[in-house]
Amino acid sequence: MSSADLGFTPLPGDDRLSTAILSDSCDAAGLRHQVLRHRLAPIVPGSRAIGRARTVRFAPALEDDPDDPYRDAIEFIDGIGPGQFVVVATDRSNDSAFWGELFSAAALGSGASGVVTDGNLRDTDRIAALGFPAFSASRRPIDYRARMRVIAHDVAVVLGGVRIAPGDLLMADDDGVVVVPREHEASVLALARERAARESTVLAELLAGESLRAVWERHRVL
Repeated sequence: MSSADLGFTPLPGDDRLSTAILSDSCDAAGLRHQVLRHRLAPIVPGSRAIGRARTVRFAPALEDDPDDPYRDAIEFIDGIGPGQFVVVATDRSNDSAFWGELFSAAALGSGASGVVTDGNLRDTDRIAALGFPAFSASRRPIDYRARMRVIAHDVAVVLGGVRIAPGDLLMADDDGVVVVPREHEASVLALARERAARESTVLAELLAGESLRAVWERHRVL
């Protein structure tokens, strides 16, 4: 198994990380275009997910294999591992949904951290009931059979103007989705963890009545 296949294991305190902190840390590392251009909304407000990208790409198709129409999707989903964040690239297609309750159940059972797609989800109330973090452009109840098909998986894809390679670190929450390239992960996470710790101190000082100017001058974090 290659390193790109391994899931992300958070460290103690990583629950303080957010997309805002990761975005600021990418900026500080010179990576200024790592946030998806379009906000992909969670089906449950307050959802948060972080993990390594496991990518799959769909394209239009007007026919399928009637004996095994979900073969390629099944192969992909059965290969998902713990700590992986499923990325479904559709070129912003509105032709169908690409992910629903049963795909979510299988991914959750495999230890996946969440799913993000620039297309549609379906069964969203049932995905929510599973507690599986899911982020999408929109929702439609239509099956993708004979409309779309899997054309590749575990390849680099583009969502919202950002390239996502297998193994890249993704984080999604109410504010959006941030992509941290694998080769920059160590430096960005070091910055993010340090910033998250400082922000906790800043928050406490502001709530205690310190002025914003004094806190800024002391910690250089806002």
